Amino acid sequence: MSDDVKALSAELAGDPQSLVFLRLGELLRQKRQFDAASRVAIHGLERHPHLADAHDLLARILADAHDYERAFDEWDMTLRIAPQHIGALKGLAFLYFKIGDLTQAEAHLQAAKDAAPDDPTIEQAFAVIRGEAGATLASPPSPAPTPPSLAPEPEAPPARARPSGAVTPLPDERIFAGLEGAQEGLLLLDLAGLVLGGALKTPDGTDVTDTVAAYLAGVSQEAGRAARLLDLGAWRGLSAEGQGGHVYLAQPTSESLLLLMRDRSLPLGRLGLLAQRAAQVARQWLERQR
Repeated sequence: MSDDVKALSAELAGDPQSLVFLRLGELLRQKRQFDAASRVAIHGLERHPHLADAHDLLARILADAHDYERAFDEWDMTLRIAPQHIGALKGLAFLYFKIGDLTQAEAHLQAAKDAAPDDPTIEQAFAVIRGEAGATLASPPSPAPTPPSLAPEPEAPPARARPSGAVTPLPDERIFAGLEGAQEGLLLLDLAGLVLGGALKTPDGTDVTDTVAAYLAGVSQEAGRAARLLDLGAWRGLSAEGQGGHVYLAQPTSESLLLLMRDRSLPLGRLGLLAQRAAQVARQWLERQR
């Protein structure tokens, strides 16, 4: 344990109500001791639940640990407490950028710039989003195209025959075990529209798994075509908002699609993060089937 960490830990032990936990948590974060940093931040939040900087600290720790869903929640809470919090605005911009929602990323960055016009890191982030030469962030994703309509046509296209050597379908809980909402609102299919796992139901309980899968069969090609025409690179995700809920479509592999559906209580940004996590789980499962 470094001298700085020891000194700050001793100071905090002597006065548990002290705000020194912010400095200690940040120091541990910079040392990439994420478990210890999280404990410090959480204990601080137990004593100061309405302190915006404490929620921001925990969000930054979670983001560094790639726990983007919880980081989103903490930055969202930060802005509920302090609507012009620079760190939270920049943090949410980063998360929206990670899932390819460039509109929301720019909007949050603009809000941060309005609140702190002299912050040079904001212009650097704008440069990354706009694709300017030499501008980089850690593992930037490819921008996503504008989502096409997912509204059903008068008749669903017919299901196609399963290609030889295709993956055998499994129950959704086998693929997405341990994932939030593993048994509802998740659908994994191949590019022929054949279901590999998961299920979808309407609010009244009607199973629409096969029908939705058939409609989605051509989405990947259309999304790729739109991305090429707009010179956006490879697409990563498509989102759509509805009166009854939100959906997000991701591409775990070049030969598969994943649809995630949730009600409107889940913010669209978090939905995208959850979809990317589910896509990663699906990708790992598909690779094991080869």
